[in-house]
Amino acid sequence: MADGARLADPAVEARLARLDELLERLESGSGQLSAEALESVGLLTEVYGEALARMLDGADAALLDRAAGDELLAHLLVLHSLHPEPPERRAERAVERLRPAVRERGGDLQWLGVEDGVARVRVDSGGGGCGSGCGGGGGDVTEVVRATVLAAAPELGAVEAVTAERARPPAFVPLATLTTRRAERPQETR
Repeated sequence: MADGARLADPAVEARLARLDELLERLESGSGQLSAEALESVGLLTEVYGEALARMLDGADAALLDRAAGDELLAHLLVLHSLHPEPPERRAERAVERLRPAVRERGGDLQWLGVEDGVARVRVDSGGGGCGSGCGGGGGDVTEVVRATVLAAAPELGAVEAVTAERARPPAFVPLATLTTRRAERPQETR
């Protein structure tokens, strides 16, 4: 990448996945070399975090908004505790980004807020009344919501998925039953 070419998102994701693999191998390894490699990664991360913080010190609101709106930069800002938005707002935005995909599948999401460090999201996975045999159930949606919210706001302790109860239609009661006068009812004998 010496020529200034930019990485497309899939290339960034591939590199991050490979980095995770390498770090796992280093963490599971023993010996001086593994310890020194992990220390090197930690020191490099700290120095780059400091460089990023210095850049942000002089940033205007427009640059901060652009950085917060870019998924890769937002993760980097979160990693270094530099994200300009509070975790509650980041989590809410993550839920809003997921809504169209969930709605496309007949469900919905609703942000309920944060209580005691726990994000609360109402999850209606849809299903159209097909029961448990449809596959791709609410557990999948709930897990995606949890992972997405915690990736955007890892400072939050957990994500509670509140299942949306489908309201049953009221039973039909004929209007005539409700409007019958007492006088029209048979009289009781004493």
